[in-house]
Amino acid sequence: MHVFTCEKCGQMLHFENSVCLRCGTRLGFLPDTLRLSACDPQPDGTIAVTAAPQGSAWVACGNAASAGCNWLVRADSGDSFCPACELNRTIPDLAVEGNEERWRKMEEAKRRLIYALKRLNLPLTSFQDDKERGLAFDFLADEPDAPVMTGHDDGLITINISEADSAERERRRVELGEPYRTLLGHLRHEVGHYYWDVLVRDRNKIDASREIFGDESADYGEALQRHYENGAPPDWENAYVSAYATMHPWEDFAETWTHYLHMVDTLDTAASFGMEIDPHVATTAELNAELAFDPYREPDFKRLVDAWIPLTVAVNSLNRSMGQRDLYPFALSTPAINKLNFIHDLVRGAV
Repeated sequence: MHVFTCEKCGQMLHFENSVCLRCGTRLGFLPDTLRLSACDPQPDGTIAVTAAPQGSAWVACGNAASAGCNWLVRADSGDSFCPACELNRTIPDLAVEGNEERWRKMEEAKRRLIYALKRLNLPLTSFQDDKERGLAFDFLADEPDAPVMTGHDDGLITINISEADSAERERRRVELGEPYRTLLGHLRHEVGHYYWDVLVRDRNKIDASREIFGDESADYGEALQRHYENGAPPDWENAYVSAYATMHPWEDFAETWTHYLHMVDTLDTAASFGMEIDPHVATTAELNAELAFDPYREPDFKRLVDAWIPLTVAVNSLNRSMGQRDLYPFALSTPAINKLNFIHDLVRGAV
């Protein structure tokens, strides 16, 4: 995610900003061009946008107040919600204490996800347009006799909103022995299952996927039970991006997809800040990285990896200096890198 600039005063802006903190200018995000722009509210209730063609009119997303959404909607579209919020099929009961705050965190992570999918030019069909297999989100809370299971089913992504509670999420991370657990990570993982359907199943790429990840027709229920009874193989790091990826080929794909999105979006942020990695104590150039490129458009996967490894070494070291866990607590083996390369080629249409 790169940073933006206020068109009125030149202040650096972040993706979530709805107001420039220096000059007070109202801001709105344009989902068509992926730009955060200065806004000028009009007497008729519409919004003129600096970065949009003169004469075009916009309105705020219907979730601006309740979910803090700063995305805009074309005034003549007839839509009430932006392309990210229109994917919601079910939202939590906001009358329940704490649910509004949890939902706002969910939506913030989801907007980052949708931004990345758009940057990658991936096909994205809403359930509003395809009731059977379009992408939709259910954000649900546990009921006394009905716990909510996070997962994906034919385009429907269900997320337990308890994941937006930092203490609960940390408890589950520790209980499951996971080195990393975030809302954005959950969303990236579950949408990976959606894109297995869209890019692999629907485009006749199953054989190619099986060569890399294994046979996804293996019984999922049995694999799940085996994983939670026995855990991951002791040598899992030699071939997988995470322990959970060993559970089933579908999970291997989704976990690898997640790490690919981690990679391109974090590299994009680093490039936006003009970062370069050149450790003075290194005797070789293996940990040097020049990040002046667009990872969302980079055709050469090797260039991504060659930048990603030095960047993660550097930011992990920074985190340790603050007494924090590693930002990226994973080591990529050659087979794992080959799987990431497959995702890269799949996204770019090269598979």
